[in-house]
Amino acid sequence: MFEYSPDKLRELAQFTLSEAALIGATQAAVEISEAQGLNVNVRRTRLETVEQTRDKGIGVTVYAGKRRGHASSADFSAQSIREVVRAAFDIARHTAEDDCAGLPEPQDMATRFADFDLYHPWAIDAARATEIAISAEQAAFDVAPQIRNSEGASVSASHGQFVLGNSNGFLAGYPYSRHAISVSPIARNGRAMQRDDWYSSENDPRKLADPKAIGRYAAQRALSKLGARKVRTANVPVLFESTLACGLVGTFVQAVSGGALYRKSSFLVDCLGTQVFPSHIGLLEDPFIKGESGSSSFDGEGVATMKRRIVDKGVVQGYFLGTYSARKLGMKTTGNASGSHNLRLSSRRTRREDDLDAMLRKLDRGLFVTDLIGQGVNYVTGDYSRGASGFWVEKGRIVHPVEEITIAGNLRDMYRQIVAVGSDEIRRGNKRSGSILIESMSLAGN
Repeated sequence: MFEYSPDKLRELAQFTLSEAALIGATQAAVEISEAQGLNVNVRRTRLETVEQTRDKGIGVTVYAGKRRGHASSADFSAQSIREVVRAAFDIARHTAEDDCAGLPEPQDMATRFADFDLYHPWAIDAARATEIAISAEQAAFDVAPQIRNSEGASVSASHGQFVLGNSNGFLAGYPYSRHAISVSPIARNGRAMQRDDWYSSENDPRKLADPKAIGRYAAQRALSKLGARKVRTANVPVLFESTLACGLVGTFVQAVSGGALYRKSSFLVDCLGTQVFPSHIGLLEDPFIKGESGSSSFDGEGVATMKRRIVDKGVVQGYFLGTYSARKLGMKTTGNASGSHNLRLSSRRTRREDDLDAMLRKLDRGLFVTDLIGQGVNYVTGDYSRGASGFWVEKGRIVHPVEEITIAGNLRDMYRQIVAVGSDEIRRGNKRSGSILIESMSLAGN
């Protein structure tokens, strides 16, 4: 399935590091990868595009003392590697010194490696992928005559492998795969039109949701939006659907990540040890879950990852730091140079029976948000303002769909006012969360 064996990638990495040492680099790091994929798109049950990709690349970072340079290439020949190493070294010699530049400390490097079962290539060709995409879209059309159009359906299958190495003696890598099925139907009733989508994404194709079930659910979501209208401006409780709740987790991650913190461009600067969430809220990072795409024994620098409580009883216990940002803050790397690993938001108040219906009853009267529009998050101040759509809820029951409104607040207040987290947990990317109920936000409508 791959052009190069894992041993060959390791050999190329070692050759790259030896070349860096030969030209006088004080430290060096290299990443070598290759990947291939298939992506098929259909629309109105007709094939639109077939894209097959095959990529490979080598990225080299070298240090000349406290000066850093980086260069890359898609050519793995010995001569090309020498040229890339020389280019990176020439860049390093002409950059300004940075006291925080350099590889991680040797004691921080990963030394134990586990197989997290992330590699499951999908033996699928374009014809079969097209059949699956068409079946998913057709299932959406079959739900109701109001599903008259579609933005299409897609099937993607990809897999790759990589090796990281550095002059501290670190050398490791692994293969991985990622597959997905998605559908985006459009519902129409008279002049009113609404669209929605749904998808399933997994490392193992056997775990993907049934394509027809994806299509039917996407269609039901689009149909449920017909007849949407504005509501009056007010301050109301807001329930974020679990898919959007994962986004709120992601917003917190960005606010407590190294780059934002040392640049002081976050509303959560110096929040370590402070109460940001209610005492019933916790956030766990676990890089060691078998089969989860965010699992790894090491980060993008080769630093050992760790299982830890980022938030415990509402109090921030940790940041997300790579080596450079940790040094800028006078702290220690947390093994997050390449981002977070398998985050799960939880509440000690959540019970098994707290499904979406139960969360709507807890909302009682207010807004259930299912879609957000725009990028209205100010990470410096925490101000939050997004276009939204969803459903108006009275006495714990959905009354009618809502559109063309704006919800606003400040993330500090929003996090503190999390009343409940549902048991309707979903995974989006490497984050898991149930629906989130916030006590009060500003709703701008009529």
